[in-house]
Parts: sequence; C-alpha cells; structure tokens
Amino acid sequence: MSGPRGLDLEKLQAYLGSPPLSATMFAGGRSNLTYAVSDGTHRWVLRRPPLGHVLPTAHDMSREHRVLEALSRAGFPAPAPVRLCTDPDVIGAPFYLMEHVDGTIYRDVAVLDAMGPESMRRLTLSLVDTLADLHALDPAAIGLSDFGRPEGFNERQVRRWKKQLDASRSRDVPGIEELHARLAADIPAGGPGSVVHGDYRLDNVLIGDELQVNAVLDWEMSTLGDPLSDVALMLVYAGRPLLLPDRTPLSIPGHPSLAEIGEHYAKRSGRDVSDLHWYVAFAAFKLAVILEGVHYRYVQGQTVGEGFDTVGAMVGPLVAQGHESLEGN
Repeated sequence: MSGPRGLDLEKLQAYLGSPPLSATMFAGGRSNLTYAVSDGTHRWVLRRPPLGHVLPTAHDMSREHRVLEALSRAGFPAPAPVRLCTDPDVIGAPFYLMEHVDGTIYRDVAVLDAMGPESMRRLTLSLVDTLADLHALDPAAIGLSDFGRPEGFNERQVRRWKKQLDASRSRDVPGIEELHARLAADIPAGGPGSVVHGDYRLDNVLIGDELQVNAVLDWEMSTLGDPLSDVALMLVYAGRPLLLPDRTPLSIPGHPSLAEIGEHYAKRSGRDVSDLHWYVAFAAFKLAVILEGVHYRYVQGQTVGEGFDTVGAMVGPLVAQGHESLEGN
C-alpha cells in the first residue's frame, strides 16, 4: 500500500483499524497538507502540518480540530471533525480527520465568467452572508471564549506585521513604511470580538449546486478578534489578481462592487463599518508584507517551483491601495 508524500497509509490503516485505504493530496495548499482519504466505503479529509521542521506553536492540529468541532456543532458550515491524533509516531506528525463535504472550489476564471452575472452576484453575496453568520456566533456560547484575545487585537496585528516586514527586507518598497506609520497612528478600538477566520476568500470555501456555501475551509489562522479584519481581507482579495490568473474576482461580470459588499455585510451583521477603510488599508499592508516575504525568499534562492518571479511586482500596488483606502478612495 503506497500513499502520497507525507501520509503513511499502512500506519494510518492500522491506527484506524480500517479496510485498505487510498489517498490523494489536494492541490492548492501552501501550508498545512490536506488529503482525500477513502476506505472504499467512507470518505474523509486528513490535515497534517507541512513536511520538515515547523515551529512548536505553528500548524496546531488540536486548535484547528477544536474550532471545527465548535462551529459544526453550532450549525455553521464547517466540516465536522472525526478524529484527532496528537501522536506524531502514527504518520510522522499530528493530524486530524474530518468529514468529506461535497462542493466546488472556484479558481478557474473561465468557469466564473461562464456562470453569468446573476449567479456571480449570488455567489459573492452568499460568501458575505456566511461570513456575517460566522461573526454572529457568541464565542462563549459555543465553547470558544478562550480561543483568542479580542481586546487590543488591531494594535497587536499592526505590531506583528511590522516585525514581519522588518524580517523580510531585500529591497526598498516605496511607501510601505509610511503606510505602517499611518495605520499605527489611528488604530480603531473595534467593536465586539468574534471568531475570525483569518484568510476568508473565494478559494477557501466549497460551493454547492445552488451557489450556497457548503463548507468554509482552512481554519489554521482562526482566532478571536475583530470581525472587520475578515471583511477587509475579503475585499482586498476581490480587488487584486491574487486568487485568479491575471484577473480579479471584481472584474468578473456580476461581482458586486466593494462598497456594495461592505453595505451588504453591515446590513446582514448589524455591525458598524464606518472604519472599514482603515481595515482595508491594513489588509492591503498585511498582504504586501506576506508577498514581500515570498519575494525575499525568492531572491535568496529559497523557493521551489514557478511563478515566484512575479510576486514582487504585486507588492507596490497593494501599498498604493492601502494609502488610497486611508484617504477614502
């Protein structure tokens, strides 16, 4: 019995006491590794940390398992976890199994274009509604009161990502220091904290036949924090060619404008979005820092694969977007 890299199927079968297993690795993941696993009758999804050395506090399988269990029990569309294994000797790392959920991940521009304007609008607003529903959950009521620290969340985020920038310098990036200074000078206190996903975007959800969200995936960045950080990151992803080749989701016919998305979220959630321009600016700064880190590793010869040579060119437009958002544009 052979399996994909990073997954010893014989050891997993012995651990589960199951019939012979088959598995394939899902494409698209950049951090934790995700596999489809089947015993011929049942289907599951397995998540484990990346290969090689990882920081002890990173890629926490127990934490992901915990948030999925809480959210799925509360009726939110998150895959229900099946089993958590913290023993690294079973497959070489801690892992968890969760239910397999049917649905489509939209990464193909041609498919989105062919969907038609009305369906594209419905799909996008379904994403917004699902995010608002996540933020409406009471963390204490679903057993997540200690899942993070909402107080001071924005301030800590501004400090954290400046440190990340300082650790990833390989060139001068015009305007990025000024953007950080402007963000740090006027940090919103934020409203009531909620469970935040941390990387909510089009290709992190499974969409059903009626364009409903069947499942929200990839919870490794989740915590308790300011819900507008999720909204803002979704808006920045929609307006930049980061998810789709050479296109932005916003350019697909029928996609609501960024302003309309903000208004729809405000109506659905009942939250004040008057400071959303700051959150969008910070989300642009955060993504600029992330991509600058990827560019840094590329120029250091530490990346493997294609496409890394173009990442550096995405940083400047994100910095410009951050400044424009603070100016109300």
